[in-house]
Amino acid sequence: MQVLVVGAGIVGLAVARAAALAGHDVIVAEATRGIGNGVSSRNSEVIHGGMYYPTGSLRAEHCPRGRRMLYDFCASHGVPHRKCGKLIVATEDAEIAKMEAILTQGQANGVEGLELIECAKARAMEPALNCVAAVWSPETGIIDSHALMNAYRGDLEDRGGMIAFATPIERLIPVQGGWSVRFGGTEPGTFEVDAVVNSAGLGAQALARNTEDYPEERVPRLVLARGNYFGYAGRPAFSRLIYPAPRIDGGLGTHVTLDLAGRMRFGPDVEWIDEENYNVNPERAKSFYASIRRYWPALPDDTLNPDYAGIRPKLTGPGEPAADFMIEGPAQHGLPRLVHMFGIESPGLTSSPSLAELVIASLGD
Repeated sequence: MQVLVVGAGIVGLAVARAAALAGHDVIVAEATRGIGNGVSSRNSEVIHGGMYYPTGSLRAEHCPRGRRMLYDFCASHGVPHRKCGKLIVATEDAEIAKMEAILTQGQANGVEGLELIECAKARAMEPALNCVAAVWSPETGIIDSHALMNAYRGDLEDRGGMIAFATPIERLIPVQGGWSVRFGGTEPGTFEVDAVVNSAGLGAQALARNTEDYPEERVPRLVLARGNYFGYAGRPAFSRLIYPAPRIDGGLGTHVTLDLAGRMRFGPDVEWIDEENYNVNPERAKSFYASIRRYWPALPDDTLNPDYAGIRPKLTGPGEPAADFMIEGPAQHGLPRLVHMFGIESPGLTSSPSLAELVIASLGD
């Protein structure tokens, strides 16, 4: 079977790799001139544990499973990563109930090693930390996301798959036995494939609307949430990831992330926007200082610098419960050998190898 995957981000490359490993002929169409130039290049590079997500959701299933698969993949392919662990902290007594709920949900999701610990134990691990209690997640880690994408790409190309860059997909038309694909770029044209997977990230809804015979009412709305990151100018104060109690605005609070070189940065926040724009407003640092000092009171003034921003392709907006991943295959919409993937934000990176298996299985033979 010849499979077209639209989008060369982390999830698209994972799907393409899984398709190639299953013996299919695979083409990846990428609108830009490189891999991972969209959502995938602007994230926290965290391997998530999987403790936040509601029972029965795709996130609850595929984040823990994907994490285990991802650690195995990193070990076998030499992808730089570190299982540094994460502390989710309550900074006031009123938040302890949130910690207990996270622990319970994480255990229901099968997340290994979770533990609700007292302040003294958390401070013994991270002396700079201010908290009244914390959930310790030893399985959480960090990863070089670009190395991961290169490893996915390597497996794909080793098995005969290819990536067509600067090839935006403009329309999908069902034909006998497959799909006619109209593409743009400098030399536009059409070709036919047996199956299509739409992993276009921020462009997924647009491609679904340009899929002939696909019901308009099945296309969810796209809500853009920009997450801003600020880098820290001094020596890192923490050696593990630090997350505050989750917020209700679509984010997990202004947390500490680390890269593999040990550099410390903070974010993302949640900024609802109307159009794609990656500029970080330096004025947002004011709210960062206030948020960070709840768990790190010693944060010095004038040490946060605008770093970068990413945009989450959310399906729900301000004040609404976070939506699950939305994976629409033939069983959902009735069109053969077509999968549209909507709302693949965090924990998409962590879930990628597990989601890829689900998607390929849903295409059929």
